[in-house]
Amino acid sequence: MTDSRRIDTPRVSRRRFTPQFDVEAAGRFGESFARFLGTGRYLAMQTVFVIVWILLNLSALTLQWDPYPFILLNLAFSTQAAYAAPLILLAQNRQENRDRVALEEDRRRAEQTKADTEFLARELAALRLAIGEVATRDYLRRELEELREMLVELSPPKPKKQKGKRANEADGGEPEPGPDAP
Repeated sequence: MTDSRRIDTPRVSRRRFTPQFDVEAAGRFGESFARFLGTGRYLAMQTVFVIVWILLNLSALTLQWDPYPFILLNLAFSTQAAYAAPLILLAQNRQENRDRVALEEDRRRAEQTKADTEFLARELAALRLAIGEVATRDYLRRELEELREMLVELSPPKPKKQKGKRANEADGGEPEPGPDAP
């Protein structure tokens, strides 16, 4: 049995000749058109076009295709506005979607940055606590100085030594051998 006659598989489309429409291409065209309509170049071109249109229709005596109330010119502007407004709205909607995605991305980055900052703050606090329990160089110097002072206080006073052999002889000891002694 062929796929077209099976009832357990849905058809792709009931219409066989539906044109394929690229939504992104239409959106890009709408944005470029809206961008063009918002330029000074477009306004200058349209102003020149309207002035030429009016001058030609006022100055031509026999070939006036759009006499004074300029109904055809008004119709052209109405048609242009009928197409321009939806294209401008399409461009605004696309920009709004891009802004929303960018805002969500910024919000996600801000949350991640906040979480990272809080983590680093906790780690820094833990390091400060750990360093508070570690002996520092100044602490060790102070403790060693206190120990030295305690040892000096506990030890008996030493007699002062005099330098050289005369000092040794004066104490009643043997003279120290000199450098030329055997």
